[in-house]
Amino acid sequence: MLFMGTFFICLFIFMMQFLWKYVDEMVGKGLEMNVLAQFFFYSALTLVPASLPLAILLAALITFGNFGERFELLAMKAAGISLLKIMRPLIIFISIICCVSFYFQNVIGPKAQTKLWTLLVSMKQKSPEVDIPEGVFYDEIDGYNLYVKHKNRKTGMLYDVLIYNFEKGFENAQIIKSDSGRLEMTADKQHLYLHLYSGEQFENLKSQSMNQKNVPYRREAFVEKHAIIEFNSDFNMVDAGFMSNQSNSKDMKMLQAGIDSMKVQNDSIGRTYYKEAMASTYKATSNTLSKADTIKIESATLGSYDVDSLFNVATLMQKQKIMSTAVSRAESAASDWSFKSFNISQTETSLRRHMTSWHEKLTLSLACLIFFFIGAPLGGIIRKGGLGMPVVVSVLIFIIYYIINNTGYKMARDGQWVVWMGMWTSTAVLAPLGAFLTYKSNNDSVVLNADAYINWFKKVVGIRSVRHLFRKEVIIHDPDYTRIPEELKALSVDCREYADRKGLKRAPNYFKLWMTDSQDEAVEDINERLESLIDEMSNTRSVTLLTALNTYPVIPIHAHVRPFRNYWLNLLCGIVFPIGLFFYFRIWAFRIRLNKDMERIIKTNEDVIGIIERDQNK
Repeated sequence: MLFMGTFFICLFIFMMQFLWKYVDEMVGKGLEMNVLAQFFFYSALTLVPASLPLAILLAALITFGNFGERFELLAMKAAGISLLKIMRPLIIFISIICCVSFYFQNVIGPKAQTKLWTLLVSMKQKSPEVDIPEGVFYDEIDGYNLYVKHKNRKTGMLYDVLIYNFEKGFENAQIIKSDSGRLEMTADKQHLYLHLYSGEQFENLKSQSMNQKNVPYRREAFVEKHAIIEFNSDFNMVDAGFMSNQSNSKDMKMLQAGIDSMKVQNDSIGRTYYKEAMASTYKATSNTLSKADTIKIESATLGSYDVDSLFNVATLMQKQKIMSTAVSRAESAASDWSFKSFNISQTETSLRRHMTSWHEKLTLSLACLIFFFIGAPLGGIIRKGGLGMPVVVSVLIFIIYYIINNTGYKMARDGQWVVWMGMWTSTAVLAPLGAFLTYKSNNDSVVLNADAYINWFKKVVGIRSVRHLFRKEVIIHDPDYTRIPEELKALSVDCREYADRKGLKRAPNYFKLWMTDSQDEAVEDINERLESLIDEMSNTRSVTLLTALNTYPVIPIHAHVRPFRNYWLNLLCGIVFPIGLFFYFRIWAFRIRLNKDMERIIKTNEDVIGIIERDQNK
């Protein structure tokens, strides 16, 4: 159901985009409902293959995002089921969808494209519905220009009508001006019936043989005048034969046959053009030299000679004749080769269009499977369901796919790239991405987990993490309240001794900071003991004690020392002064924070001990 919902949403979006592109062809044409129904039906059929990849991507993102958000995916992985096993039934289903997409493109698509483009051409050729606007000249009627100042939409009456009739030419135009009128369509929708009231008609009477400037004219005043104007507003379907040579109206078998025939045609025409060029433009001279003459020429010592000597010794008339002959031959050859090049280029263009259509049927079908391997693992990684984040991510991925695919298609169609390379570019880019995301999601990677990057940013900036301990409904082991106070006191002593020994209030030595290779194990031990005591005391039933436990700081145990574990990397960081200076001030700030954390631990330990003693004395 989710897939069907996303599919119809995507199909609706693509149809609205398609309708927006051709809305000018339908507005004002007075098309009947059955014609519009056919248009929407055939356009929907042609857009099904384009809608399927986006629908699969969105459905996979929502489904696996819901699994991850509700921890269902985690439960299945905890039960020993890998991501690929979870995806296996859906992979079979998507494979069936790929076959359906291919069937639509190869069988249904060509027929739907033929019907759709026949409808579009018929819509373009249909005359618009007569709906004369107010205050502007209306020129949709051939040979006429109408102006109406005001009209009554309820009665259909037109007021202050001005008509220019150019059927007999601009110089013999008829001008009609009337106070009111009405325009009606005849029953056969082939003519307009014009009724005019209280007006005048002007007409030039100039004939083709008249040359004088003063041209006679005729003026006629009328109370009522009627005229019939030829205007075909009926919808007539054009012949679908013009689509027979179009690549989008053929299946793969017909496309392959067309490709083979055009290749053979180009090869044959190319060989013919080559023979014609060798027999005319590049024809060898009729008085070819004999073998004896060539031997004499090779053995002769000619020295330097001027190839233009014959031209220079010619007379002016001879030079003009030679130049005009050469120019004429060059222009004739250029015109001939330009025409032949145009013929070859037209065939090459049609050939590339057939080849791109052949590859598109495969790539668009395979895109369904690739988008599933992108959407499913991506949904498991981001762990966000619903229509919020998945819609944004799917739209971004589809835009990237559309840009890459459209670029490759145009490059292949225009002959800039090899056809197969241009058409398979999007697949070559997105297939490794799908494999990478599937691998990362199967291994529970956090490469695209927003929380991981947020936590990392908090660590870099120095934003504190806050504890969130809540009262447990079921407690198996109660805290040992007789032992914990003594351990808290010992922890307070160690914290005070650590702060004094490390001199956390002082600024660290810049050079010793990078050259010392030891790690601060003391703060790691303090943090481990603190977390262990907090974990044990979190089993308490006392709300007051839980509130006090939430005041314990979360200690960043590595933020106050060198940023890297490797000695040479730390040394390099210190040498590169800008980077070293940044880390130096960061470490200094975290040392001051650590000193405050030690004081806070000591203070909280005292409060916790007091709470435990009060609870024990009750």
